Amino acid sequence: MNKQELIQQKIGFVFVNGAGMKGEVWSKVADGMSQPSLLVDFPLREGTVEARKELALADYVSHLRKQVNEWGVRRFIIVAHSLGGVLALRLAYEFSDRLAGFVAVGAAIPSKGGSFLSVLPFPKRMLLSAILPKMGTKPPESAIRSGLCNDLTPAQTAEIVSGFIPESLRVYTDRVDAPIPDVPKLYVKLSLDKEFGLSLQNKMVSALSPQFVQSLETGHLPMLSDPDGLRRLLQDFYIQVDI
Repeated sequence: MNKQELIQQKIGFVFVNGAGMKGEVWSKVADGMSQPSLLVDFPLREGTVEARKELALADYVSHLRKQVNEWGVRRFIIVAHSLGGVLALRLAYEFSDRLAGFVAVGAAIPSKGGSFLSVLPFPKRMLLSAILPKMGTKPPESAIRSGLCNDLTPAQTAEIVSGFIPESLRVYTDRVDAPIPDVPKLYVKLSLDKEFGLSLQNKMVSALSPQFVQSLETGHLPMLSDPDGLRRLLQDFYIQVDI
């Protein structure tokens, strides 16, 4: 059996980032893994805001699906963060025959196939429903700094602020229409998260009903603030899946 055949037989990791990011945000986690990893990207990352404006959630999922199909690894664990949880649920449903596990890292997990906005507390959901169509999906710099970057270094914060990519409105508002996957699941709670507070994360845990729940003492972007800790949790979960 050659090297490529061995890689194809090994369970890999598919990493799905959150809003405004690129797949490379996971690189510090994936680089230390012995398993094959795919850092998928959302569509039109290098395009204009106008170019992304008309994209539906289905367009995002289609773009992710194409990258997975071109990857060549047969079975995999999906690891999703934040908004990526919504996309990952649909991706998991479409690859149910190849899915080995599902990990949500401070991720949005809608119940009953809902949208990203449906997971938010009612006042915030109503506020964003009114604001997003008018103001767009890129938060103010102050909100990015306080919500996403509260435990990052100044250099990391500057990179996130300058590189934040506005998403299509519909990726927030379209229903995912996908069930919770029937595979081993892990939810990683982020105890210092200012974007998704613990009460909201606990709600997501209830929606996902995972077999495993772990915590990291980080803010919203643990793949940057504690990549080693996150990698350890993923490797421990991998052992449970690959028994």
